Amino acid sequence: MTCAGVWQRPDVPELRPGPWLRLTALFAALATLLAVISGAASLGAAHRVLAALALPPLLALVTAALLAHRRLLVPALAALVLFGIAALVTARGLHLALAAVAFAATLVAAVATYRGEAAAPRSSWRDYVTLTKPRIMSLLLVTGLCAMFVGAKGAPSAWLVVVTMSGLALACGGASALNHVLDRDIDKLMGQRTRARPLAAERMPPARALEFGLTLSAFSFVLLASLVNVLAAALALVGNLFYVLVYTRWLKRTTPQNIVIGGAAGAVPPLVGWAAATGNLTLPALWLFLIVFLWTPPHFWALALLIRRDYEAARIPMLPVVRGERETTRQIVIYSLVLGGATLVPVLWGTLGLVYLGAAIVLGATFLWLALVLRRQTTPRHASVLFHYSLLYLALLFVAMAVDPLIQ
Repeated sequence: MTCAGVWQRPDVPELRPGPWLRLTALFAALATLLAVISGAASLGAAHRVLAALALPPLLALVTAALLAHRRLLVPALAALVLFGIAALVTARGLHLALAAVAFAATLVAAVATYRGEAAAPRSSWRDYVTLTKPRIMSLLLVTGLCAMFVGAKGAPSAWLVVVTMSGLALACGGASALNHVLDRDIDKLMGQRTRARPLAAERMPPARALEFGLTLSAFSFVLLASLVNVLAAALALVGNLFYVLVYTRWLKRTTPQNIVIGGAAGAVPPLVGWAAATGNLTLPALWLFLIVFLWTPPHFWALALLIRRDYEAARIPMLPVVRGERETTRQIVIYSLVLGGATLVPVLWGTLGLVYLGAAIVLGATFLWLALVLRRQTTPRHASVLFHYSLLYLALLFVAMAVDPLIQ
């Protein structure tokens, strides 16, 4: 069976690439062409920027070809390799020649995205929205946005906020779509909550979700790198790859510490926001990262207590499944205590002031109290209260961070 066979039924002809991959291929061709033109015109820094923007869509095109559309592999891989060699060659004439051949290969790949034996039924826009996990994304965007206010020590420009949040939303949505692709087998086993998802319910071919996720991820980097800064773009990409490859593909199915280590992916948005506002990463930004990192385990373990049977059915080694409820609630209390202490560090460091301090104390004390209640009486009701409060806790804590520099 070919790689493409993994993404569709063996009795169905190979699907034509969908509109998302076509868009990616066309952008890759356009960016490569602009890189060639700017190189011929000796535009210097502009040429290097345009060349860098061609790389993410080329990588997305090669990845999609490897996994779902083998017919695209030769031209896509040729374009990427030639483009890379051209970047390393310093002789101007040879550099431009290799770049021009890379453009030709990219153009062939773009044309090939319109060919194929079968077209998939058009998926609902609601299913594409579902792939992005909008409820999770909204909380991540709040942490990224508020970190921009902390980094800027006030209100950043509206234009910067719009562009950064758009790029971060694309990164989060792309990672979530790829998560749906990798988790489609266990989603069928984990109850109605996940069984109704587009891929688990077979309303959408996995190849379409793959193309969608790759396209969003590639355009996130392009948008952030071109209109914000390369650091913010690189951080968003690292968070994307960590969530998809390290957490979803590896940790989630192998260790009860999955969410502890994997929580680093969800803690990246504050770094992106800070980098967008300041152009750098300093120690205060890492404290914001740490707060989200420490918040993630008790948040997810409260949910895991609620749906423990679903995780058992899917053989996912979440802490309540492997260690039991008693150990899980003990860990929740420990992490709640450490989290409360970590939220005070930005004040001790001088990054934030009294408004944030008051909010952190009240919110943290409530979090710890609910964790202790759950420890004493481990019931679905108490687990549900802690889970839902944890969502409100993180949002309000970061809003307090954003408000604090505005009124100091």
